[in-house]
Amino acid sequence: MFYLPRIPSWFSKLNPSMVWNIPTQEKELYLTFDDGPHQTATPFVLDQLRQYNAKATFFCIGKNVAAYPHIYQRILNEGHATGNHTFDHTNGWQVKNDEYINSIIEAEKYIQSKLFRPPYGKISPFVSKLLRKKLGYKVVMWDVLSADFDEKISAKKCAENVLLNVKRGSIIVFHDSTKAWERMHYALEKTLQYFSNQGFCFKAIT
Repeated sequence: MFYLPRIPSWFSKLNPSMVWNIPTQEKELYLTFDDGPHQTATPFVLDQLRQYNAKATFFCIGKNVAAYPHIYQRILNEGHATGNHTFDHTNGWQVKNDEYINSIIEAEKYIQSKLFRPPYGKISPFVSKLLRKKLGYKVVMWDVLSADFDEKISAKKCAENVLLNVKRGSIIVFHDSTKAWERMHYALEKTLQYFSNQGFCFKAIT
């Protein structure tokens, strides 16, 4: 499994229509969580965020919102942002464009947001342009990847992926999912504690 904990600036410049970070001179960070809502992980995340007065953005899977509408509503009630992550975690490189778009539109029945993050970060230039120009979406990527989905790394390494790569305005990816739980809950606590002590605030993407 190949991935980069930090996206090189030259790579994001090749895809300027997507959002990779939020340019700022302020001590602000943007936590994001993919694949929820999850019956255990998402309430834990929300409790942690509340403890640090932090806001975040949750890129939700439509079928999970349908399964746990009360958790999705809690995300909104507590002042966080949400985004569309397709209805069933569709891989944009493995299906036809119309099937991919239909998955996004199906998710719209449950997720009222014009933020979109492609599962696995995989999206074609054609679909990206269509989402932006025709459907009014903002495609949000990231510049720091915790890699909490990688079962071959330790929770400590997951935390280091974040702590050693963040800069002002970074968009950080965690996952509120069963697969990521063991690493996510440790790394998230470390991230919130460390950067709060450094005077950073955590904001939602708008």
